[in-house]
Amino acid sequence: MHEASIVIARPERPAQLVLLFHGVGSSAANLAPLGEAIARARPDVMVVSIDAPFPSGLGSGREWFSVLGITEQNRPERIAKVMPLFLDVISQWQRTSGVGPAGTVLVGFSQGAILSLEATQTEVATNPAERVIALAGRFAIPVRQAPPRLRYNLIHGAQDAVVSHTFSVAAAEALKALGGDATLDLLPGLGHGIDARALQLVIGYLGEQTL
Repeated sequence: MHEASIVIARPERPAQLVLLFHGVGSSAANLAPLGEAIARARPDVMVVSIDAPFPSGLGSGREWFSVLGITEQNRPERIAKVMPLFLDVISQWQRTSGVGPAGTVLVGFSQGAILSLEATQTEVATNPAERVIALAGRFAIPVRQAPPRLRYNLIHGAQDAVVSHTFSVAAAEALKALGGDATLDLLPGLGHGIDARALQLVIGYLGEQTL
C-alpha cells in the first residue's frame, strides 16, 4: 500500500468503507475533492483515496499497470498480474477500518474503475466489496460473471473520447443478462472526467441500502 494514500475521513465506528481509485497518471490527491464531498454527505463513512503503487510511464503521477503499448490483447494480462496486489490493498484497508466486504464500496475512475470492475471477476471465494461505482471505466474483457449481493453503478460521460461510453452500455446489458444488479448513467456533454452530476450520483448510490 503506497504511503501517499490519503485517509479523508475516519469516524470512530464507520458504517461503511469507501475506497477511491484514481486514473493512470494521476494520484490519490486528485480524487481527494471527491472523497471530501462524500465525507460531508456521509459523515458515518470512512473514506480513503488510494495511491497507485507504481510511477506512471506517462511521465507524471502513478499507475497500477502501464498503458504504454496497451492493446485489447495484452490489457487482461497486465491487469491479472497486478490484481493480487489490488485485492490485498482492499483487504488491508478493510482490516484497518474494521469494515468487511459487505460494507465496502469501490469507487474508481478510468484505470481505477477498470481494476475495481475486474476485481469482481476473479475466482476468489468472496466478493471484495458490496458495491462498485465505476466512473469512465470498462471491463478489460467482456463480463464473465455477475456475483450475487454485489451492485454495479456505471457512470459514464456520453462524450468520453478516452474510454468509450459504449463499454459501460455493453457491461450493464451483460451484467443484467447474467442476473446481476447494475445501473447505467450516461451523462450528456461529459467527456473523460467527473462533474457535479457524477458526484451527486456517487453520493446517491452510497446512500442506498445494502443488499
